Amino acid sequence: MAIRNVIREGDETLRKKSREITVFDKRLHDLLDDMQDTMYQHDGVGLAAPQVGVLRRCVVVDVGDGIVELVNPVVVSKAGEQVDLEGCLSCPGEYGKVKRPERVCVKAQDRYGKEIILEGEGLKARAFCHEIDHLDGILFKDLAIEMVDVEDEK
Repeated sequence: MAIRNVIREGDETLRKKSREITVFDKRLHDLLDDMQDTMYQHDGVGLAAPQVGVLRRCVVVDVGDGIVELVNPVVVSKAGEQVDLEGCLSCPGEYGKVKRPERVCVKAQDRYGKEIILEGEGLKARAFCHEIDHLDGILFKDLAIEMVDVEDEK
């Protein structure tokens, strides 16, 4: 396992649509492991493959209750609404208020290709949506109601 470089806003990779994963092999497992290590190294709660320069549809999320790996994730239902502050490892030091669903249901595959269905509420719903957006070239800043100077909020 290795720490990968997190690419920053301005790199065109972050604006491209990622390709579906069809091969569930050691290479994918290594990518997911590296993404976990990279996310934890940078104190993130989620990381998408495009953020480490890989245009494949997979993300990792850990909002404090353990790692979740989503391969080829799709949000299948949304409920409620929440507005909260978001940041991104690819946009360090920048934060914005973003409206997201309060609850989501996500269909994906695990690292072995088995279909999984997960629900997220609150921060987990926000993290799922934020990371899945990365797979379509969308940054939180594109959806922000307003950008916020965190120093002014203290």
